[in-house]
Amino acid sequence: MWFDSGRVCLDLVATFAPRRNPGGAEGTEGAEGAEGIRDGDGLRLWLTGAGLVPDRTPLSRVGDDWVRAFRVLRADVESLVRAELAGAAPPGAALARVNAAAAGPPPGLCAVQDQEGHLVRELCGGVECAGLLAAVARDAVELLTDPGERELLRACEGDGCARVYLDTSRGHRRRWCSSELCGNRERVARHRRRVLESRPG
Repeated sequence: MWFDSGRVCLDLVATFAPRRNPGGAEGTEGAEGAEGIRDGDGLRLWLTGAGLVPDRTPLSRVGDDWVRAFRVLRADVESLVRAELAGAAPPGAALARVNAAAAGPPPGLCAVQDQEGHLVRELCGGVECAGLLAAVARDAVELLTDPGERELLRACEGDGCARVYLDTSRGHRRRWCSSELCGNRERVARHRRRVLESRPG
């Protein structure tokens, strides 16, 4: 999974990578693509990797209903981000759902002693789907209402890539979600084109 977008809400959006059609249009949630949250196990991995739950937090209650809720939030956040990138009005229904999710209380953190007597982080009051959704939705609200952060939103220029990220690079000239992945693919493609163009005939 990818956790390099600069915001947890954009990391959630990155868990689904729609394949682009030959004409360049992106796929949709129902289209064929790479799904990073296929089931409860995938969501558990994402929640831990995104830092929304401390390490070793029991996530036994994560099930299909959680997966559906996070996929809906993902689609809503993506539609709001894409509208922002396009300079379009935010979709009203998506905005209402994100605002409703953000209004809930996010999970609180507590410091507790582990078996060796060291302080470790735990979620106070247990792990609730609504609280974790609220944390991601609030991150989206903070991103979309901060003019400075909005200015840093970028769509990856990599061929076939639909990821969105914050460009915090010096000079704000970052073109790809990942220099190692999309950037390297672009450099290899450029090299191949130069080799083909240099061949006689």
